[in-house]
Amino acid sequence: MIIEQIKLQRGIAIGLNFEMQHSSLIVVKADLGFVMCGYLDMATAEKLGDVAIRVSGVNTFEDVLAAEVKSVTPKAKELGITVGMKARNALELMF
Repeated sequence: MIIEQIKLQRGIAIGLNFEMQHSSLIVVKADLGFVMCGYLDMATAEKLGDVAIRVSGVNTFEDVLAAEVKSVTPKAKELGITVGMKARNALELMF
């Protein structure tokens, strides 16, 4: 498991990278919400009222930051996060 601080303009996010058997399970958490990889379930994040976005095809924290947002929860939309924006920009809105 890799735990890393990821410095952004508005704050420091915490990245968790779990090496699974065939790919990585990655979460990057900011103060108000988080970015998740495709391993995790958006429906659950939505049900819990989380500020969450999902990216896919990522194996590293750099991949996550450069990835386009594939889906967002309603709470993330309230912060101005949209599908298609870069995850780095979405994370900045989570501080």
